[in-house]
Amino acid sequence: MITGLTANTKKHLQLDAGALFKNYNPASDTPGTASAKLIGATVGGATLAMTPEVRQIEVDGAKGPTKGYEALDSWTCTLTANVKEVTADVIKLALGSGASATPSSPSNYTKVTINGDIASTDYIDNITWIGKMSGSDKPMMIVLKNVLSLNGFQFTVADKAEGNVPLVLTAHYDVADLDAVPVEIYVPVIS
Repeated sequence: MITGLTANTKKHLQLDAGALFKNYNPASDTPGTASAKLIGATVGGATLAMTPEVRQIEVDGAKGPTKGYEALDSWTCTLTANVKEVTADVIKLALGSGASATPSSPSNYTKVTINGDIASTDYIDNITWIGKMSGSDKPMMIVLKNVLSLNGFQFTVADKAEGNVPLVLTAHYDVADLDAVPVEIYVPVIS
């Protein structure tokens, strides 16, 4: 029988859904500081996708895709999740370009408004997914940089169900370094 299963397989499994954090710093944040950066509970986990845009350089005489004739034009890096906790911060995150304020009336509310344009301050420095690895006490981390929601805010409610906010967050290149793909993946070393 041929299989990829080895005695080390159980050490390299990513477990459970993990959690999402806003402006998490992998070098300095701790579980104590991270709790203030938690976005909220999710349902259905998260999907992280790093998709290259590759173009085949066409040359007369080539019968099809030819080794060495691909040009990597860009990467699109996204995180998709359904956030169960409906807060003003989650709604602003989904809107991409929104603002919040505390109105005098009605009292005890946060008022969220939609902006007519995208400001540089609308981009989130980073959104980080952190998840458990079976063979380590250190988590796996995926950091998306310069994040903005491009899909807007959707909210579906129904009887005998809870509403949730679907997020599709996209990392963006920084004009100061257009060669740096806006994602970092941290995988713990497991022996």
